[in-house]
Amino acid sequence: MKFNEYKYERPDYKLVAEQLSILADKLEASNDIEEIKGLIEELNKVKIEFDTMITLVFIRNSINTQDKYYEDEMELYQNESGPISSSDNKLTKVLVNHKLRKELEKIYGSYWFKKMEVSLKTFDDSIIELMIKEGKLTTEYAKVMASAQIEFDGNVNNLSQMRKYLNSVDRNVRYDAMMKINEFLSENEEKIDSIYDELVHLRNDMAVKLGYKNFIELGYYRMGRTDYNEEDVAKYRKQVLEEIVPVANKIINETMDRINVKNPKFYDLSLEFLDGNPTPKGNKDELVSKALKMYSEMSSETKEFFEFMIEHDLLDLETKKGKQNGGYCTYIAGYKSPFIFSNFNGTKGDIDVLTHEAGHAFMAYCAKETVKNPDLCWPTSGAAEIHSMSMEFFAYPWMELFCQEDTKKYKVSHMNGAITFIPYGVCVDHFQHLVYENPNATPAERKEMWKKLEKLYTPWRDMEGISMYEKGAYWFNQNHIFTSPFYYIDYTLAQVCALEFYLDSLDNHEEAWNRYVKLCKLGGSKSFLELINSVGIHNPFIEGSLHNIVNRLLPVIEEIKL
Repeated sequence: MKFNEYKYERPDYKLVAEQLSILADKLEASNDIEEIKGLIEELNKVKIEFDTMITLVFIRNSINTQDKYYEDEMELYQNESGPISSSDNKLTKVLVNHKLRKELEKIYGSYWFKKMEVSLKTFDDSIIELMIKEGKLTTEYAKVMASAQIEFDGNVNNLSQMRKYLNSVDRNVRYDAMMKINEFLSENEEKIDSIYDELVHLRNDMAVKLGYKNFIELGYYRMGRTDYNEEDVAKYRKQVLEEIVPVANKIINETMDRINVKNPKFYDLSLEFLDGNPTPKGNKDELVSKALKMYSEMSSETKEFFEFMIEHDLLDLETKKGKQNGGYCTYIAGYKSPFIFSNFNGTKGDIDVLTHEAGHAFMAYCAKETVKNPDLCWPTSGAAEIHSMSMEFFAYPWMELFCQEDTKKYKVSHMNGAITFIPYGVCVDHFQHLVYENPNATPAERKEMWKKLEKLYTPWRDMEGISMYEKGAYWFNQNHIFTSPFYYIDYTLAQVCALEFYLDSLDNHEEAWNRYVKLCKLGGSKSFLELINSVGIHNPFIEGSLHNIVNRLLPVIEEIKL
């Protein structure tokens, strides 16, 4: 069955809420373990069916934000899902407080119950209306960013398509492209500021209603974090500032020397080689065919996985009018199908999609058979990004398929990007902490916050001449800030873990790969720290962990250099 044959039927929102509520009552009343197991199985079926429909709406709406039917279905979900959240919360309370919890933990594991305890800290009926409004605002932001129709180089481009011009060897083209992007952001500045301002205030209101000082603690709980907190992340950011920023700064300076740019501006940073950045060789179909060859040779597990993705048409990769920006991987539970969404634009990012998002999809494909509890198939974001970022490195031996003569350049670019990304990711996280510590800050004050942090973590970024970025609005481009607060630090944590996997693979590839597959098969059955500990990856929050990674990495960076 192809993806376009996956059937969407509008959920009966009232019925689903009633079903969950009835199951909660039955679970609470039961003293029989076998009966409870049957009720949990019934509960999982209801959840899977509902989640499947909503995931199909989300995917089809993001593929074409101008499709009125799925736009309306998305709005209906946002408006009608409140009672379902309320019933689900009731169910969670019943399970967490069940008189037979100890016996149930022996069957389902203690982490499931810890995860549910955290989820109880994120919800109350009093915030349902705020949650609905939050969903609408994030959809509105996505539509604004997807609305770009920028005339450039004889084409009408969206934001994703414009970014390829920032890789041009012609500095005038890079500058002109940046000015066009700047113009779009400037035209929409007031609207984007307004959306974010409203999001910050309503999230703060949610937190206050739930008894928190501000949104930060609530934000961490919403990310499902059970074994690290704000203090751990602050210590980690300090390590990044001390250990990673100097290495990243050196890499940027060497890159600018390589392309003979003195006093580089921000629009110069995307170009890495005088004869042009590495690019994928081939169109979408050719790249997918090459990916199939790679995954067929990588392992029997990856071969089976990628053949499944192709057979069922589970990759929507080409950019088109009305398509949401960015890329993602999600999971259609009822069809046991990962799905990869992207916007190919002719840059090396197209290759990264076929490795990064495929890493997510491979994890979901592995876990669908090994993790039976649908609540534990997908890990929290910190762990989920390890699968994707590690796959990028495990794909190195096959890069010649995709890049041909640009293979060495790709590896240099990818490794440099992996390192220089970490300080930026930490900057995004620190910014959000300041924003939610100061929810009444004005849009202008938020931009000042960003400017100061940008200089601290990414001192190589000179925004002179780009009016929107000069005033501190670069973060307008980072959709996670709007849609998934406090997610972004997880990319950096995962990058550190992925680098360790890569370094280990240089010592013993087979052993590192087997540990990676083991991690994928564990899905979300354990917390972030439990997962990485189970496959021998070091805790990145412990002081000195980044220092050790950097010491192992420096000679590898030197070896990869052109």
